[in-house]
Amino acid sequence: MHFRLMEILAEKQREVARLKKSGLPVKGDNGLSRTSFAEAISVPDRIGLIAEIKFASPSAGIIRKKTDPVSIGRVYEGAGAAAVSLITDKCFFGGELDPLPRLKRAISLPILRKDFIIDVIQIKESFLFGADAILLIARILSHGQLKDLLAAAHAFGLDSLTEIHDRDDLDKAVECGAKIIGINNRDLDTFEVDIKTTIDLAPLVPEGCILVSESGIMAGEHIRSLWSHGVQAVLVGSTLMKSKDVGAKVEELVGAGKKGNGKS
Repeated sequence: MHFRLMEILAEKQREVARLKKSGLPVKGDNGLSRTSFAEAISVPDRIGLIAEIKFASPSAGIIRKKTDPVSIGRVYEGAGAAAVSLITDKCFFGGELDPLPRLKRAISLPILRKDFIIDVIQIKESFLFGADAILLIARILSHGQLKDLLAAAHAFGLDSLTEIHDRDDLDKAVECGAKIIGINNRDLDTFEVDIKTTIDLAPLVPEGCILVSESGIMAGEHIRSLWSHGVQAVLVGSTLMKSKDVGAKVEELVGAGKKGNGKS
């Protein structure tokens, strides 16, 4: 495992320990209505866009000057995104969990909480703050951990996007019962990105799973190239956040995901 990933996980373990010590807020926003992430990203005859709010990353540094996530979420919704992903890791990605309830109230799209989730308490926290779905990374979890976290998310009524990068990750995810598989085109060890990762692994994903392609999707042509590989949604962050006209970029990618719109 890459030293940077190990560093992130060590910090996440410290965060979880602090969370367990301080306890979760007694009053969370768990009264917020849930929207099905799975349904929103698997509409027939289109590749749905999961538009990500991401201000920084370890590989790219500062991506966009920090602004209110709510204003970005509204642009994403207005331009036709299927769902919104909010990065909540503070230490390495400059994210925050606190805006999630406000974002949930401001838009009708389902919200994915994207973080390094390693403990059930983070799933309960996600629920209290109004998330509709969580990210689980197969690479950083044992079989037992992944199975338990998938079950915990289900118990709280949350969908899980289980992220994989290779055949071993995929086998683990399927064995643990993952229903939404996200193929990360970025290698977490080298940070290199190759969309061919999705093309190679897509045929191995069992029928009945929702298939998402993540990372490296920068233009409509990339989405059109995924049409014949069974991809149902794409997760795009940096490309959108770097754009001068975010709404126009979302519209371009959403348009490319509609069947018959330039599909080869």
